[in-house]
Amino acid sequence: MSADQLVSLVGSGPLLLDFDGPVCGVFAGLPAPQVAAELVELLRAQRVALPNDLATEADPLAVMRWVGYHCSHDETTAVEDALTALELRAVATATPTPFGHETILAVRAAGLPVAIVSNNSSEAVSAYLAAHGLSNYIDHIFGRPYSRPELMKPNPMMILAAVRALHSQAARCVLVGDSLTDIEAARVAGVRVVGYANQPSKVVRFGIADAVVTSMADVARALSRAKNRPSN
Repeated sequence: MSADQLVSLVGSGPLLLDFDGPVCGVFAGLPAPQVAAELVELLRAQRVALPNDLATEADPLAVMRWVGYHCSHDETTAVEDALTALELRAVATATPTPFGHETILAVRAAGLPVAIVSNNSSEAVSAYLAAHGLSNYIDHIFGRPYSRPELMKPNPMMILAAVRALHSQAARCVLVGDSLTDIEAARVAGVRVVGYANQPSKVVRFGIADAVVTSMADVARALSRAKNRPSN
């Protein structure tokens, strides 16, 4: 996609941003494998029978998703509370993504609304935004539905909720995400999507997105150009 086409894409309506990746590296200071291991230990303490692959899972969100499908409500709630507490610890040392904050500022400068749509907890997202002075630039936050991990992306529920909250239509909105689950959820919701390929291996895999960028600088620049684009 050309630079002009990216300007037309991201500058035409509300922007929906995934959090971990496009905005920051949530687990930069508290590594994701450590968080996943703590959740696994919690399940073991509750005498939950675990498959071998889950016992060595490095993604805490994958653990959370498994729990939602295989555990009781009380067990799921316990893991949800533990993960939220760990995410709150993690965002205190999270690393801002280069040009992630600038993208938030640019979208608001362009006069467009912006929402965060994340599989992380809304509490963690809110804490990070507040710590970095970004809270007032975000219209809505849609984080992981409490103790309902089956509604995490790729389920489109949060994206559709964000579209409604922004009083928009799905076809006018654009999601920026760094995972296939983001792209899949956007496709089901009818929202256009920019794949942020923050690893070289993602470039080809994200080919199903409307656009692929390897730096959030591309999105920030496109939004700045959209702001300055003459109106017809």
